[in-house]
Amino acid sequence: MNTLRAKLVLLLAVAIISVVGVLTGVLLYLFRPPGGQHMGPVADQVLMLKRIAEQSPTSLPLSDAPAAGKPRPEITRWLKQDLDARGAALNVAVTRSGDSAPQVVSIPVNGAWLHLPIPDLPPPDGGWHVLINWLALITLGALAIAIFVANRMIQPLVLLEKAIASVGPDALMPELPVKGPAEVKVAAKALNSLSSRLKDAMESRMRLVAAAGHDMRTPITRMRLRAEFVTEDDDRAMWLKDIDELERIADSAIVLVREESGASHAETVRLDDLVSGIVGELRGLSYKAELESTVPALVHANRVALNRAFRNLIINAATHGQGARVRMEYDTRCVRVIIEDDGPGIPPKLLGQVFEPFFRADPARRQNIAGAGLGLTIAREIVRRSGGDIRILNGEKRGLRQFVELPLSD
Repeated sequence: MNTLRAKLVLLLAVAIISVVGVLTGVLLYLFRPPGGQHMGPVADQVLMLKRIAEQSPTSLPLSDAPAAGKPRPEITRWLKQDLDARGAALNVAVTRSGDSAPQVVSIPVNGAWLHLPIPDLPPPDGGWHVLINWLALITLGALAIAIFVANRMIQPLVLLEKAIASVGPDALMPELPVKGPAEVKVAAKALNSLSSRLKDAMESRMRLVAAAGHDMRTPITRMRLRAEFVTEDDDRAMWLKDIDELERIADSAIVLVREESGASHAETVRLDDLVSGIVGELRGLSYKAELESTVPALVHANRVALNRAFRNLIINAATHGQGARVRMEYDTRCVRVIIEDDGPGIPPKLLGQVFEPFFRADPARRQNIAGAGLGLTIAREIVRRSGGDIRILNGEKRGLRQFVELPLSD
């Protein structure tokens, strides 16, 4: 009931049913039976037949008991009122033996009863059933009309919803068709304009970062050449260390731009083989990494980019977390790779910032551990472009738990 479609259906249905119900009530009131006013001729006929039966008992068929059937108290009351007005207080009774049977007046005549059928002017006993059936039919019709109209009214908004849901990993939205009601056209134009400005801003940012990373290479090279001529070994080592860090930052920025540009080619990748190969390679490079378990899994992604993402994540755990433990498991239609470590973890208030570029939980580590602070940012960009996502949580006691989820390839 929280959806706009359901609210429109309810509003239209209630409006239609209310209008029809009020009109039905007005018509029933205006065309209702005229009450006791129509019983005058019947009262005259009752008195006339009673006089005939009393004067000539054999001329009319008499019965020993009143007519059987369901009493009609209201009509009986109307008839008695008319008879009283004529000075004849008779104990008449009006009954009906069935919905389709005529009404019968039982007239007392010298200890016997005369049965007189009378016109069925008031509504029959099934009148309320007819009214209920009529309102039920109106309700069904109103619901059908309301659903049809609501669907037509909601259709442009559904198109907007689908278009927004189709936003790709690049956070850009396809152009929306400008059609439908005036309000929807205005919203579509605004979203198209927003998407265009966002695309221009992202492209401008990418060009700026790529240009900065590329332009940094030349002065870095000159700085490296000059550092070689520094006579003091300690000073030269410090210069070269800072230059290496600048070069890593420039390279990481270019890699980040390349990943966000989305120009990589996707293919079917055997994820368990990829993860096993990365762990084995890092162990050969003296990283503390352990593969606990794997499951066969095929994913659709760029092999080189996905290799870079998992290398970044596992190296991050092995470097900052005193060792990485890697395992794989299935989860419905996706495969999950879990990377755990025994490090100090990250303060909970900073967990939401771990994927920001150049983020470091402890800035002092920059002096001891190499890195540009873009590894997690690049890894998440790669995984998201493959249709998955990354979550990072603190462990129950200590350390970090990195969850990488990727959809299985069909």
